[in-house]
Parts: sequence; structure tokens; C-alpha cells
Amino acid sequence: MAAAKVRGVVRRPMTILYLFAHFDDEYAALPLLMARAREGVEQRLVYVADYASPALAARRFDETRRLLERIGVPPEAARHAGRGAGVMDGALHRSLADTWAVIREAAEGQAIERLVVAAWEGGHPDHDSLAGLAVRLAEGVGGAPIDQVSLYNGRGLPGRLFRGGSPLPENGPVTKVPLTRAEWALYAGAVGCFPSQWRTWAGLWPAMFASFALAGYGYQQLAPGRVSERPHAGPLLYERMYKVPYAEVRGALDALG
Repeated sequence: MAAAKVRGVVRRPMTILYLFAHFDDEYAALPLLMARAREGVEQRLVYVADYASPALAARRFDETRRLLERIGVPPEAARHAGRGAGVMDGALHRSLADTWAVIREAAEGQAIERLVVAAWEGGHPDHDSLAGLAVRLAEGVGGAPIDQVSLYNGRGLPGRLFRGGSPLPENGPVTKVPLTRAEWALYAGAVGCFPSQWRTWAGLWPAMFASFALAGYGYQQLAPGRVSERPHAGPLLYERMYKVPYAEVRGALDALG
């Protein structure tokens, strides 16, 4: 979508900005990306986490770009804004000021219509950290609405058990996105674009599509006050799997102000 020119003034098109920690997080938002690509909406994807291996970072970025091209989104819409910034995969909450600086720089100069983030759901500390920062960013750009997409959470489950693609009831009403059979097939097959992450998706993909088979695909609005609440009662998945206490994530967000 070209920028509009009115009386000699060039105005930037309104943009939907996706804030993701990791390459492949966009998979949870694929139906939204596909629908908005068909509508000709300007979309930008910003990835924040960096990786200890530059080769792995480059490989995963290439996988994401190939996925976007496959669904009709220009690969150049994706940007690895956190490259070299020292905000490492799995530990964004431990360098949240640097993470916030990366996000502010990436959003600068864009006319943001709405934001999309991985859900505030207690699944991964990086996802919750970015959800908290998305609320902060939205407040700075006139209160842009925020959509949240569920990847995985362990609400009410023990140990390492989780649900994939299952929105938390605590996050409010779910807006459904209808998909044709062809679109479902494209969505299901697109997971093959992540060969470097096959071990992760071997467990997550079946759980995610089981949820979709039962309830369809949907997303939720992220209310600003929601990120001041614990994602759900009981132990969070990242507390059980990664031994990261919710108090650490909460403390980092509160310390940022």
C-alpha cells in the first residue's frame, strides 16, 4: 500500500505492527496475516529476541521470511530488530529496558493502527514480557488496540502438559476468523517452513490443531489492565518448564514503570 499524498504532504499508511519474541511465533497469527494480506493492509513484523548463534538467528529469520512469502506477505515486512541488542531468547525479562529500546526504535515513525502480540497466558516468559511492553507502546501511540494470539499455556494442567492454540478465558471473548478448506490446508502445511524447530513443533502442532478442530481459530483483545494480573491461577507453564517465576516477569515490568 503506497503512502497517501494530500496537498503536498506524504502521509504514511496505517500499519498493523506484530511484535514477536521469536521467529515462528507468527505461526499463531497466520490466519490474521493471511486475511489482512488479502485486504491489502500494511503489515510489519518485528522480532525482538536474539540468539547466541548468529547462524541460527539467520536460519530462523530465513524460515520466517519464506513462510511470509508463502502466505502472500512480502518477506521484507519482517525485521529482526533485536539482532545484536543483547536481548536473548528466553530472557527478555532480564534485560527489559533494552527490549523496550528495541521496540521503541522499531516502531518509530510508523502510523500504528493496531498491534498484535503473543498472548498474555503464562506460556513463555518472553511472550508475557512483550505483551506487557505492547500495552506500554500502545499507550504511547494514542491507545492503539492490541490483538493477542494464543500459542500455548498450561492452565489447570500439571508438569509439562500444555494446551496449544487455546485462548485463556481470563483474556476475554474470542473473535473467530473463518478459514476455507484451502486456507486450513495452507495453515496446517506452513509449519513445514520451520525445519530448524521441528522438535518444538512436533509436540505443539498436534495440540494446536486439536484445539482448532474443536473450536476453530480465534484471537482476543488485550485489555491494558490485564497485564497487571496473573495470567491464570495456579502454576504457569513457564514456571514449571523453565523455572522462571512469574514474580520475576512481574517485577521487571513494574520496574520499567
